[in-house]
Amino acid sequence: MVDILKAKKTFQEFIEKYNNSEDASFKLKVVHTHHVASLSRELASKLNLSEEDILLAELIGILHDIGRFEEITFLKQFDNTKFNHAEYGVKMLFDGGLIREFIKDDSYDQIIRDSIINHNKLFIPTGLPPSSLLHSKIIRDADKLDNFRVKLEEKVESSFPGKINNIHDIEVSSISEEVFLSVLNNKCVNVFDRKNALDYWICVIAFVFDLNFCESYEIVKSSNYINLLIDKFNYKNDLTCDRMEYIRKIVNNYVDKKIKVKRKQ
Repeated sequence: MVDILKAKKTFQEFIEKYNNSEDASFKLKVVHTHHVASLSRELASKLNLSEEDILLAELIGILHDIGRFEEITFLKQFDNTKFNHAEYGVKMLFDGGLIREFIKDDSYDQIIRDSIINHNKLFIPTGLPPSSLLHSKIIRDADKLDNFRVKLEEKVESSFPGKINNIHDIEVSSISEEVFLSVLNNKCVNVFDRKNALDYWICVIAFVFDLNFCESYEIVKSSNYINLLIDKFNYKNDLTCDRMEYIRKIVNNYVDKKIKVKRKQ
C-alpha cells in the first residue's frame, strides 16, 4: 500500500539533510520533483488507472530524481554524459534500503526500480513487465512535461548549471548539425550530440518526440509550450532564426498529428 503523505514527508526530510538547499539549481529540482509527482498523478488519473496505481505513479514522481541532489551537491552541474542520476538514484534507494523510508511495502519495488532507472534513457528498453512499462511511460512523460515549465520559468544558468552561463550564450549560439537532423527526423536528441549552448535548448524541445500519451500532447498544446520555448530568446544569427522557425513548424505539426490520431480512435 502506498502512503503518499508519508512519502512526501520523507522527501522533505531527505532534502533538508543537504546544506546547499538555497542553491538555485537545488531548489529548482525540489520544485521540479513536486511538479512531476503531481503530473504523474494527473496522467495516471486521466488514463483511468486504479487508485493504487495513481498513488504509485505519484510516488515514482517523488523518487525519480533523487539522485540529482547528490549530482548538484558534488558536481555542481547536471550532466547526463558524466553522471547517470537515475542509476545513482536506484542505488541510493535499493542498495542502502532508503526505499523503505518512503514505502514499507516491497511489492512495488521492481516497478519503482524499472521506472526510475529508465526515466532518463533515450528509449525505454524492450522486455519490461507490463506494469513497469506503464509506469515508465508515465514518469517519462511527466518529467518531460515539467521540463518544459522549468525551462520557461527558471534562469538558463539554473537549468543548465556548468553548461550555460546566461541567455546571451544561447542567443548567439548555432544549432549543431546532428541536433538539427534529429529534429528533422522526429527524434529525441542524443545528449552526446550536444555541442553548442542552443543544442541543450533544442534537446528539451525535442522531448515531444518521445511522449507516450495523447493526454501529454494535449498538455503541450494547451500550454503552448513549443512556441513559448522557441520565442524565449532573440536569436542573433539569421540561419539560426530560420532553423528555429522550421523547428517550430515541425514540432507543432507533430503534436497536432498525435492529438488528431488519438481523437479519431
